[in-house]
Amino acid sequence: MRVKCVICDKIEKIDNQSPLAKKLRNRPIHTYMCKECYERIENRTKERIDTGNFRLYKKDEANESW
Repeated sequence: MRVKCVICDKIEKIDNQSPLAKKLRNRPIHTYMCKECYERIENRTKERIDTGNFRLYKKDEANESW
């Protein structure tokens, strides 16, 4: 299966029977990122967390009851 990275537009080939290929086929909302882009985002996020200026806003389930 040919996939395209959503960030750098690099085209790669993945195995048709891999769980990632099945997820991309069955749920079009899921997107593919190449390994380099994924690692770059991961490293930069860790750097921001280490500075102390990074806030992760999590959804508060207790206050969201309708």
